[in-house]
Amino acid sequence: MVGSEGELKISFGYQCNSDRGITCEVGHGFKIVPEVRRTSSFSCLSGAALSANATLANTNICNGKIGGEILPTWDSPNSFRKIPSSPSLSKLDRLSSSLPSTLSYLSCSPSTSSDILEYDACGLKFMSDPSRGEGFLNATELQVAGGAAGEDRVQAVCSEENGWLFCAIYDGFNGRDAADFLAGTLYDTIISYLDKLHWESEPGSVKADNDVVGLGGFIQHNIIYHDDRSFPTLKGNNDPNLGCFVKSGPSANLESSCKSFSQGVLDSLQCALNQAENDFLYMVEQEMEERPDLVSIGCCVLLVLLHGNDLYTLNLGDSRAVLAACSTGERMNESGRLKAIQLTDSHTVDNETERATVLANHPDDPKAIVAGKVKGKLKVTRAFGVGYLKKKILNDALMGILRVRDLISPPYVSTQPSLNVHKISNSDQFVIVGSDGLFDFFSNDEAVMLVESYMLDNPWGDPAKFLIEQLVARAANSAGFSMEELMNVPAGRRRKYHDDVTVIVIMLGITQRTSKASTCI
Repeated sequence: MVGSEGELKISFGYQCNSDRGITCEVGHGFKIVPEVRRTSSFSCLSGAALSANATLANTNICNGKIGGEILPTWDSPNSFRKIPSSPSLSKLDRLSSSLPSTLSYLSCSPSTSSDILEYDACGLKFMSDPSRGEGFLNATELQVAGGAAGEDRVQAVCSEENGWLFCAIYDGFNGRDAADFLAGTLYDTIISYLDKLHWESEPGSVKADNDVVGLGGFIQHNIIYHDDRSFPTLKGNNDPNLGCFVKSGPSANLESSCKSFSQGVLDSLQCALNQAENDFLYMVEQEMEERPDLVSIGCCVLLVLLHGNDLYTLNLGDSRAVLAACSTGERMNESGRLKAIQLTDSHTVDNETERATVLANHPDDPKAIVAGKVKGKLKVTRAFGVGYLKKKILNDALMGILRVRDLISPPYVSTQPSLNVHKISNSDQFVIVGSDGLFDFFSNDEAVMLVESYMLDNPWGDPAKFLIEQLVARAANSAGFSMEELMNVPAGRRRKYHDDVTVIVIMLGITQRTSKASTCI
């Protein structure tokens, strides 16, 4: 990775386990700490991103609050850094106080009755949040990393002490405003919904009681789960193999209750995304007179939440999460090969199921798909933002050839995500989380094989950076360049040879790599 244009925009790493911040020694860019017993299902992760698009640092949306004040508190492109989980003034509070007439979830009235219906779809009203140290993702201190590369944005947030990890890739297109908006707001919105799931003593919610061993194996308040279908109350010790609160009783009831809680988490992720979509499109409608380009800006969304032994994924678009697992059930070794299991769906017109859905949803529009793209504009069938393919009023803001002709039956692009929860087992080795730029060059099997072989030879290495280096080598070979020549092509022009690429590799299990642990600094 040489040349000023070709340097990695983002490269960070984190390795468990910290002894609550007590450092033994510092060397080679790592903070070495003694190993202690921990509750998480991941041992380390690395992230890297390379830009191909020439995108200016944004943004002036929301009066500049997101780009000027909120994103800098999240961004740490080359290392993890600690932040308090309960700042005196949350990011949403700061946005609300500066924009009282912009965001619907911040007590703003939507502009139309249809917006009101969308806003109330999840049936949740925001209230003052409980302490961050007491919610579903409870923690007093977080480790965060991430930043922007071209139109991509990546975030990683973890609380090793409580055994959870949140990762997000926002793959923007036609600009970075949508990715920036999500990077500045979605995590806090998710936390709010998960806190409601955890704390509200309403049907389908969770209520606190006394201390017991809780989700993911850490100490927290006891949980009482209520559900309209009269699932049993969950009150007692946690079974770490199930990743949720249980009490003794018939296994069918126990399994049913755990599935119900997991579904509640998935519903919370989806509601948070729907909330963000409504807020973003409402903001676009307010600002499109000065920024008509906002109506065409969107992004694909991939969220990964690892909580105890539960691996939750939410996907919207063509980014992927790929699990590497041993077919024999044993841990990774030199003699065995891993199989690749795609945990997410691909929402593009190349997917026959997605293509058929678009055509079925628009039977009166013979031009729903033109030249392999939705309305001749977009290859993905599901995406955040891209309002001109969802609302006529936003399409009308565009001029000339940019405007979609014959927008007969919007929306043409869906915001319905694919949701999944996977129970981590001993055979699961690592997860590759990547934007579509990675899979333009590698199949799932190739990506898994590269990481597997690399980690066997380089147990202290950086698999995310290695994948990007292999991608650059392949892209350069296809273009007839050396790697150095390709990386010296300026961003913008280099988009001809590869897309923005963002990769996170999460190593699973607690005995891999080393008997000591570290945090990159």
